[in-house]
Amino acid sequence: MDKPERIEHFINGAVAAGTGDRSQDVTNPATGEVSARVALASVADVNAAVAAASAAAPAWADTAPLKRARIMSKFKELIERNHDDLARAITREHGKVFSDARGEVTRGLEIVEFACGIPQLLKTQFTDNIGGGIDNWQLRQPLGVTAGITPFNFPVMVPLWMAPMALATGNTFVLKPSERDPSPSLMMAEMLKQAGLPDGVFNVVQGDKVAVDALLQHPDVKAVSFVGSTPIAEYIYTEGARRKGAWPLRVQALGGAKNHLVVMPDADLDQAVDALIGAAYGSAGERCMAISVAVAVGHVADKLIDALIPRVKSLKVMNGMEDAAEMGPVVSAAHKAKIEGYIEEGVRAGAKLLVDGRGLKVEGHENGFFLGGTLFDNVTPEMKVYQEEIFGPVLCVVRVPDLKSAVELINAHEYGNGVSLFTSDGNTAREFSRRIEVGMVGVNVPIPVPMAWHSFGGWKRSLFGDTHIYGEEGVRFYTRYKSIMQRWPQSIDKGAEFTMPVAK
Repeated sequence: MDKPERIEHFINGAVAAGTGDRSQDVTNPATGEVSARVALASVADVNAAVAAASAAAPAWADTAPLKRARIMSKFKELIERNHDDLARAITREHGKVFSDARGEVTRGLEIVEFACGIPQLLKTQFTDNIGGGIDNWQLRQPLGVTAGITPFNFPVMVPLWMAPMALATGNTFVLKPSERDPSPSLMMAEMLKQAGLPDGVFNVVQGDKVAVDALLQHPDVKAVSFVGSTPIAEYIYTEGARRKGAWPLRVQALGGAKNHLVVMPDADLDQAVDALIGAAYGSAGERCMAISVAVAVGHVADKLIDALIPRVKSLKVMNGMEDAAEMGPVVSAAHKAKIEGYIEEGVRAGAKLLVDGRGLKVEGHENGFFLGGTLFDNVTPEMKVYQEEIFGPVLCVVRVPDLKSAVELINAHEYGNGVSLFTSDGNTAREFSRRIEVGMVGVNVPIPVPMAWHSFGGWKRSLFGDTHIYGEEGVRFYTRYKSIMQRWPQSIDKGAEFTMPVAK
């Protein structure tokens, strides 16, 4: 049997084997077969990547924003040229269907396009002659070495939420991708090098918690952006706050979700069902913006359930590379077992299991990590399947009598990432949008992921830190604001001034 390919780090412009002796299997979720071994970084490997980024930081910060934008533009062209290769790597290591993987690449590409406008985005304000010959203006300056820690469910899109904004604003960057699907990170590193990015400006360290902790504790790392589960997001945010030194770590940590979709009695039922099927079961539910709770308001509940059951049962679950596939496998055997445990817990708690996705076997892929769509009714807020993020193809239906109860239910949840409302009434939509305590709201839109020129992020325990990710919030996160006041000797009056300067 051939020895599996080894996936390494990318440090200072080249693939690097690293010093660590630890590695981990990379598995094809559709077959269960080991496709590669990924190196797991040692602290020394992380230090080497940060050292390369530190050495490259001064020259890159001094590079004109227009030149940085031109490199981003070439990077964009290379992603477009290699679009399907990236998508195939996603499907091979994550398992999502190929069409969905192509969509992931496109959404990441949009952030690169936004970063190409960095000369305009970095412009600030200037006030001429505020008084006494003094002018006042601002700068947004890069932080230095920044880092990103990204999840398995979007191995291309989420790194592209971070790196283009960090690089375009003049920072260097160290990426720690998920060890479950590491190949796309190296593909993007090679593309950035081809685009003309100087060595050391972008680095990749493969790894696990050892690499994460080494990045959090390194004094030269000035900011860390993270997307993943809430426990890890909270850990990263807390560790960043604890770091001692002249400059505490700046952290932007996006955590978990329990996204609701509210179906009002006046909603178009067919549209609502289509939305729930795609948003709950797309990518096997392994999305931080997946809808995992349908909130059925009033008399619509029975009709909604009757329409959902046959649709869930008829989902086309197969290898994600097949054209007809609607849902692929989950990412690993361990994650499959975890989801099955949640389903069993829901049954024990008294939820009504209408469609059971356990035990599914896909012909020709019997060792793959497949689950069918699962549907629960009569779920209550006290149940674990309602409270916790399952991150799998499980949809829970909660019944409420009216809109007020729906809003109270959602606002009481510890997560506040995304929410959707399906209705035909404008006033209902307006009131819901204003009163709901959630960071991203969709009205007749099932997955309200903001476009590149807006920003992504939730409320409550779905976000730790002060800024959302990408868009203008990303510019703010990756820069420091500086105000400058200036005047020249000819305009300075003689004698000491003892009063507070004011505009004249």
